[in-house]
Amino acid sequence: MKVLNLVSNEDARFFEQQRTVLERRGVNCETMKPPGDHVAREDMTERTAGDYLKFVPQVLTESREGYDLVHANYGLTAPMALAQLRLPVVLSLWGTDLMGEYGWLSKRCARHCDAVIVMSEEMARELGQPCHVIPHGIDMDRFAPRPTAEARAEVGWDPDARHVLFPYPPSQDVKDHPRAHRIVERASERVDADVELQVVYGVPHAEVATYMNAADALVLTSKREGSPNSVKEAMSCNLPVVSADVGDVRDRLDGVSPSTVSDDDEELAAGLADVLADPRPSDGREAIRDISLDRMAERIEGVYESVT
Repeated sequence: MKVLNLVSNEDARFFEQQRTVLERRGVNCETMKPPGDHVAREDMTERTAGDYLKFVPQVLTESREGYDLVHANYGLTAPMALAQLRLPVVLSLWGTDLMGEYGWLSKRCARHCDAVIVMSEEMARELGQPCHVIPHGIDMDRFAPRPTAEARAEVGWDPDARHVLFPYPPSQDVKDHPRAHRIVERASERVDADVELQVVYGVPHAEVATYMNAADALVLTSKREGSPNSVKEAMSCNLPVVSADVGDVRDRLDGVSPSTVSDDDEELAAGLADVLADPRPSDGREAIRDISLDRMAERIEGVYESVT
């Protein structure tokens, strides 16, 4: 099978992983992106509407090169995929493209696609039409538990302090760093130890697992999410998660201990204080074995086969 992938940010690590595991299964994946630059560190794009218009004839030309289908990854690439009329179109929505400013465009395009993939049941409800719920998979070999002291020494953190991981740039408004800071401050008042909020971003993905194993908890305070990879990666490392009730986080953490999911800051601070006062691993790894990278690729390939 030969697939033409359209993507707004080909450097997104979950897209890279998706492409790699599909190719490992024998799917020939070619990738195109619109002209202009995607500024991933700010979770925004410098592209103009004109850049996307220039992308249309490029897609039309490339789509004639023996492909079986077009896979639009992220809602803003859907109009270009649909501009060619010969091949089936699969659309993957990543979260902000459905829940954010351009959600109306994603919904309109989704009605004309042959299949749509979303990351969570919440996104499926927001979309309001038949779709496949396939969360981004996790590399469970890379994101595996390691001794905390060993990981902490590797990243240079104080071995005697408590460390709370916030794995996003503070500039990303949707991630709400100020709220995370407030929750950590409240929790620290109840803990007889120094507590540090560790803001980690821009490091190679291969190193993220080390930071997760060095931390005592991960805090997620996003205003909206689809199926946040950071939560699933933390679970794979048995790192306790304290999270706002967004996306599929509540479902993912159902039955996982210790963990806290709430929209109330006081409850989040109490849950975080509990983990920091008595640091211990969670049992999250067992709960996500069904979303390995190989399982994700198997399900996406099944969607491909259903439309060709």
